[in-house]
Amino acid sequence: MSQIASSFRPNGAAWIKSCVRSCALAALIGAFLTAPWAASAQDAAAEPAPTNAARMDVNWSQDPDIAAMWEDVFPADLPDTIDGLKWRKRVVLVFSDSPFNPLFDQQIKALRADPTPLAERDVVVLADADPAGQSALRDRFHPRGFMLVLIGKDGQIKLRKPLPWDVREISRAIDKTPLRQQELRDQRQSGG
Repeated sequence: MSQIASSFRPNGAAWIKSCVRSCALAALIGAFLTAPWAASAQDAAAEPAPTNAARMDVNWSQDPDIAAMWEDVFPADLPDTIDGLKWRKRVVLVFSDSPFNPLFDQQIKALRADPTPLAERDVVVLADADPAGQSALRDRFHPRGFMLVLIGKDGQIKLRKPLPWDVREISRAIDKTPLRQQELRDQRQSGG
C-alpha cells in the first residue's frame, strides 16, 4: 500500500518547477488572448454611435441622379418611427447589437452592392446597431442580436430573418406581395 501511495506523491522540487512553468504559460496565454479583445471593447465603447448613413458607409456620387437614389434608399438619419412612410415606402430594417457584428457588416455590404432594385421597389433601408440608444424602432420590433425586417407599404411585417439576405432575395420577397403585384400590373397597363 505504501509503494502505491508513494508512486503518486510528487517529487517536491520537480513538482514546484512544473507548477510554476504551467502557471507562467497560462498567464502568458491568458494575457495574449484577452488583451486584444479588451482593447477592442474599450475602443468600441468610446466611439459615438454613427448615423444611419455612416452605418451604410455611403459613397456619394458626383452624379445627382445616383446621389438622389442613394439618399432615397439610405437616408442619413434614423427616424423615431416608420409610420410616416406608410403607403409611400417599403422599409428594410437591419438591427444588430454592435456595428462590428459580422452579420450586420455582411448585410450592409449586400444592400450597398446593388441598391437599384431597392430604389425601383420604393425601399428605404434603416440600420440600428446601437442597443444602448433604445430607439423606438427597437422597442417596437424587439431585436435580439442581428435581425433583418421587411415591412410592406401597408405597415405590416412581411419578413423577419436572423441572417443576412442579398438584394435579390429581398426583391423576390417584395415581388410576391399583393401590393407589389398590383404595382407591376399598373405599370404594364400604363406602358411604363
